[in-house]
Amino acid sequence: MTTPNPPARRVVLLAGPSGSGKGEVTRRSGLPALALDDFYREGDDPALPRRFGIADWDDPASWDAQAALTALETLCRRGRVTVPTYSISLSARTGQTRLDIGDAPLVIAEGIFAAELIRPLAAAGLLADGIVLDRPGPLVFAMRLVRDLRQSRKPVPVLLRRGWGLLGDQRADMRAWVRAGLRPLGLHRAVRELRRLALIAAADGRVHQLTAPAAHRGQVGSIGRSRRG
Repeated sequence: MTTPNPPARRVVLLAGPSGSGKGEVTRRSGLPALALDDFYREGDDPALPRRFGIADWDDPASWDAQAALTALETLCRRGRVTVPTYSISLSARTGQTRLDIGDAPLVIAEGIFAAELIRPLAAAGLLADGIVLDRPGPLVFAMRLVRDLRQSRKPVPVLLRRGWGLLGDQRADMRAWVRAGLRPLGLHRAVRELRRLALIAAADGRVHQLTAPAAHRGQVGSIGRSRRG
């Protein structure tokens, strides 16, 4: 079935455990990207879930899925959108920025909650593909800890408690992401796949939905716990 007046741009969702290399994959792909982490709720929100003695930023309830979806729909239709900027170390929005992708037919939406957007993006005809980075748990633990220490995200005891917890959850999280419809790929293969999709899109002038994730119907909603960063 053909969608009337289809948009010129579509979204590739990129999820994965915190510290798994989503940002690196995005940079290597050469595609424009929207950082889904910028749609976290403010840290002083009394409704935030809690874990590890702090607000549970790995729970989808800590994130504004509807605002992220609206931004992506605007970006696909218009090629530009104003989005918040969020400081993870401050757990607060610090301003806003304008993202302009011009006539690029693909944009990556990167973040641990990317799978939350599979259904609504597919229903709107805006989903091109969905990928989740699948990397060894100990490697992800080490990469996440080094990054969080370098960026002074949280106190060291909190980072260690959270890191061990996320390591224990990683296999279950991967199963949930795959059930939601994301394709598990290693870092290098994910980069190659994104570049391949970009070439297809450039040759075609626009990109059609290239895969068929399992969960296509419904509204914005949680698939369960995800992981931040």
